[in-house]
Amino acid sequence: MSDYTPTEEEIAQHYSACMDSVNLINAVIAAPDDYTNDPTVLQRNVDHVEAMVSYEHWGSEDMAPLNAAVTAGKAAIAG
Repeated sequence: MSDYTPTEEEIAQHYSACMDSVNLINAVIAAPDDYTNDPTVLQRNVDHVEAMVSYEHWGSEDMAPLNAAVTAGKAAIAG
């Protein structure tokens, strides 16, 4: 465990980056043919969100869309 404590601004930036990945996961699931030129885009973004969900410094952020995107992304990857 680290002694590092992120600022509220840093936490907000992390959450924003997660939401960018959530939006991309949802876009790939909705239109997979649009992403055939990047076959790992879904896995990379699922991995990112999944790792960030385990981040220990979250406060009152709504984690539901992050968890839903990970679940949906994994289901899409599994086919």
